[in-house]
Amino acid sequence: MEEIRERYAGEWVVIEYVELDEDLQIVRGRVLAHSSDDEEIFRKFLELRGLKRPVAVEYLGQVPEDVIVIV
Repeated sequence: MEEIRERYAGEWVVIEYVELDEDLQIVRGRVLAHSSDDEEIFRKFLELRGLKRPVAVEYLGQVPEDVIVIV
């Protein structure tokens, strides 16, 4: 996951994950899509959701203080 964070810093990514830690954070996975456009990524996520793959959307940048993130 560190390699993914470094390579796609500041972008949204769709990750097919293969390992989660005890806090359900992604440890290992494969990037299926990436973009700075969140709408593009959520469209891709919806496409992939029907394929029965374990996928997640992550933002790999600094979240602005005026943004609320719900996990």
